[in-house]
Amino acid sequence: MAKKITSRDNDYSQWYLDIIKEAGLAEHSPVRGCMVIKPTGFALWENMRDVLDRMFKETGHQNAYFPLFIPKSFLSKEAQHVEGFAKECAVITHSRLINSEDGVDVDPSSKLEEELIVRPTSETIIWDTYRNWVQSHRDLPILINQWANVVRWEMRTRLFLRTMEFLWQEGHTAHATKEEAVQETEQMLEVYRTFAEEYMAMPVITGVKTESERFAGAVETYCIEALMQDGKALQAGTSHFLGQNFAKAFDVKFQDKDNTVKHVWATSWGVSTRLIGGLIMTHSDDDGLVLPPKIAPVQVAIVPIWKSDDDQQAVLDYAKGVQKELQSKGIRTKLDARDQYKPGWKFAQYEVEGVPLRIAVGPRDVQNNKAEIARRDTRSKEIVERDSLVGKVESLLDEIQNNLYDTAKERMATRTSTVSTYEEFKEILDSKGGFIYAHWDGTAETETKVKEETKATIRCIPLHSDNEPGKCMVTGKPSARKVLFARAY
Repeated sequence: MAKKITSRDNDYSQWYLDIIKEAGLAEHSPVRGCMVIKPTGFALWENMRDVLDRMFKETGHQNAYFPLFIPKSFLSKEAQHVEGFAKECAVITHSRLINSEDGVDVDPSSKLEEELIVRPTSETIIWDTYRNWVQSHRDLPILINQWANVVRWEMRTRLFLRTMEFLWQEGHTAHATKEEAVQETEQMLEVYRTFAEEYMAMPVITGVKTESERFAGAVETYCIEALMQDGKALQAGTSHFLGQNFAKAFDVKFQDKDNTVKHVWATSWGVSTRLIGGLIMTHSDDDGLVLPPKIAPVQVAIVPIWKSDDDQQAVLDYAKGVQKELQSKGIRTKLDARDQYKPGWKFAQYEVEGVPLRIAVGPRDVQNNKAEIARRDTRSKEIVERDSLVGKVESLLDEIQNNLYDTAKERMATRTSTVSTYEEFKEILDSKGGFIYAHWDGTAETETKVKEETKATIRCIPLHSDNEPGKCMVTGKPSARKVLFARAY
């Protein structure tokens, strides 16, 4: 397999696209701004989805499904919400086509009485539904998650990171008290942090968004922010405390224990296929994709090697025995016995696809009761006795998972700076990028000035950082604490 991946140092954007293409993750579709997620990419999403789904259910949530189409009038009920999404909505105006000389045309007589919006997010349709589900405090909390696709009419798109249609999950919960809703928001942020760090091996900073960066209609937006290899930040997940905004807009009330009627308190939270883009840019190298074992579609690829028909069956039987034993331990294993490709081609393929471990088995290995193991992360190889092979694979998968996290964590630390002046801020931003901690006076004017002059934004007000007061790096006005700046995707 010829190397077709651009170096990160030469063209980071092209490197990212090359990884996606050569690893077989996705491709552009005939519809501008949309993508086809190929089997390898979808298997990766399935693994991520399955882990998150288990974590959601362990915290008491259930899955449901709500309509793809939302009446236009629903979006006008919450002013901030419609303002935030109005420019991204795909609108359905007619219900059918008719034959014409050019093929088909829209039937003018099928114009809808009320236009439908293809969901950009589901708060409105869900809260209209919750009005029918809630009467008493006994009906609360409602803890619902939906796995779905959404459409946001993006003008500038990039595979996985920003597409017009993408896959995601969106949680929507209703609570009797503000305290319960805030606790839910913080709990789901912690679920996302745990998933990002323990499964994706992607270190993140947790924090709260500034007012200008909040989700449309939220009282507070909590987030996890990751740092990519090029020094840009990626918002990897958000959890929103919605207060009573949507409950009031859709008149969702309940009778409390004291017989008073109150509006419920709300949250929403979500992550999307954007995580796959974050995964690529956190771990991959110039030779292809690098995947953490916990979510890799294939954790171990076994490549049997033979030169003659006499060797073939013995090698295959040996390899199948290894595969069976690994699978019995729950290790996702692929045995590649295709004879139309040479072993070297297969090795290169699994390297590009990011398979964490590769096991090669040849006639000599069968005779000596051994096998060769190669790691994707460090490129190291070793010969292992057959009797200890499975245990070695298990320990190596753990080592790779930890090594990828430690490497990314160290990179984040190296590319995180603290500044006190605006000049220093701009110099570091242009020279090495990364996360930059600096004092901010809390005003939208200063936040806008920094964004317009440097293209850096306040990624979050960190939940766990130095709370020492100081002076804003731009205006010199008092600042309660440092915030986290970066250029971002």
